[in-house]
Amino acid sequence: MNTKNLNIIIVLGLVATIGILIAQLLWTREAFTVEEQKFSQKTHVALLEVVKKLYKSSNSELPVNNPIKKVSNDYYIVNVENDFQPDILEYYLKTEFAKFNINTDYEYAMYNCESDEMVYGNYISVTNKSENQKQINFPKHENLVYYFAVRFPNETSYLLSSLRFWFLLSLALLIILVIYVYSIYTIIQQKKYSELQRDFINNMTHEFKTPLSSILLASTYLNKQDVIQKDNKLEKYTEIIISQSKKLNSHIEQILNIAKSDNAPMKMTLTEVSITPILKEVIESIQLRNPNSKVTIQAERDYTIQADEFHFTNIIYNLLDNSVKYCDDNPEITISIAKEKNQMTLSFTDNGIGIATKNLNFIFDKFYRIPSIKSNEVNGFGLGLYYVKKICTEHNWKIAATSNAEKGITISIAIPI
Repeated sequence: MNTKNLNIIIVLGLVATIGILIAQLLWTREAFTVEEQKFSQKTHVALLEVVKKLYKSSNSELPVNNPIKKVSNDYYIVNVENDFQPDILEYYLKTEFAKFNINTDYEYAMYNCESDEMVYGNYISVTNKSENQKQINFPKHENLVYYFAVRFPNETSYLLSSLRFWFLLSLALLIILVIYVYSIYTIIQQKKYSELQRDFINNMTHEFKTPLSSILLASTYLNKQDVIQKDNKLEKYTEIIISQSKKLNSHIEQILNIAKSDNAPMKMTLTEVSITPILKEVIESIQLRNPNSKVTIQAERDYTIQADEFHFTNIIYNLLDNSVKYCDDNPEITISIAKEKNQMTLSFTDNGIGIATKNLNFIFDKFYRIPSIKSNEVNGFGLGLYYVKKICTEHNWKIAATSNAEKGITISIAIPI
């Protein structure tokens, strides 16, 4: 994915997440407003019922006008226009508030005509906890004679407690937003490091190519001189220089190909490929370099597959080359081809030093080399099996490695037909 598309996805995801969080907070605020309105309505109806019972106990007629006035969110004044007893009022308040499911603490006060002031009545705790509440002075209301006031000191916390689910959901969305931002930051950092690594590899390998080409050209020309050809030792040394230079050039080309394939999709030219001729060609090349190696092909007949011939040949060469390099004895490799229903399996079994089970999952990773004495002896960058896995993925093939019971490993490629 290129940088432009990645940035667009990051921005859209961030905007969407922030938008959902803002919408959730607005919904929570709206839910609080609705709960506040419901509480006010229930309190209004409950106090109206208290007024009715007070009038009924004194055999008086109900007033025409609404006797209840909401002074503030948590403070109500109720005009009864009639004398009443404090204990009766408290009883009615408890009864009606319980009936309307108003389960929060409240306190009340009554106006005293003789002293012309509000007299504190009582603090009613629905939780039955010890009363450590400070008595609040209730303000006196003008132009009223027989009235009482009710205050809910914990109304806000009571309403907030009824919105626990909304707050938990908002908190969850906030955590998701934080995780998303952190993940995006990590992805950007990893992408930055990956680009730096790729640029470094490209620059390093290109810088190596120029002097290496000069060394190959000079050593090849030197090897053709009569003086060198007459001296066996000098000829052997120049051949070593040429051989090692070619090997180094092969490694550099491999690194360049991997870096190029990471930056852009690899182009595959799929054709009908016969497996056995390619196997024999690669085996011949391997045995020329390693005369002691023995490679056996087990197949009922020659099979053909849809593949890129160049990359498929490289896969075979890499797998056989690894089996030869990582073997302490004379290499013995068995290549078996089996066909089952709509799938063909190409397996490579060797008698090499093997791989511990805990390391099998990492052998296809880029630059991964198993820490061992043999790995230190063998030249390489840990790119061979990474390249093999990448080519298999491009072909929609599946590759897997398993340890053998006695020695070596088996690498299997599942090819859909």
